[in-house]
Amino acid sequence: MNCPFCRNEESRVIDSRPVDEGTSIRRRRECTNCGSRFSTQETSVLSIIKRSGAAEPFSREKVINGVRKACQNRPVSDDDLALLAQRVEETLRATGQAEIEAQEVGMAILSPLRELDEVAYLRYASVYRNFSSLEDFEGEIALLRAIPSEKASVSKPQVSSPQLK
Repeated sequence: MNCPFCRNEESRVIDSRPVDEGTSIRRRRECTNCGSRFSTQETSVLSIIKRSGAAEPFSREKVINGVRKACQNRPVSDDDLALLAQRVEETLRATGQAEIEAQEVGMAILSPLRELDEVAYLRYASVYRNFSSLEDFEGEIALLRAIPSEKASVSKPQVSSPQLK
């Protein structure tokens, strides 16, 4: 790390602390030559490998924009979308890989989107998985009904019939 004041290549770390919900580390450094102090911020880079082979940094905003159309006219807020993008990033970082295929990003979106809104999930899955027939939709709907999402099972109140005396 070069000192921004004297350009010396050596510095020592005085203090380190996590920032941005633990996704970055802020370090306070001191130059061993001139004694000046400066701060650095270290962030791990998560690269997405596109179909063309090009790599680009992961972007929560791209995840949000990609899902927003599927959520059109659904009861989904911007905060819900931001949380979904955060969950997707956490899932991808948990793999421990620095480079992730774009296909895996799409797969990581499906599960949290299903919990958020099943109609939006179906819309997204139909494009992402290239549904080409009514049978594709019917099959996916059958899976949705067979395996209810956690949100659906939590949010649906249990209806009990009144007891007759």
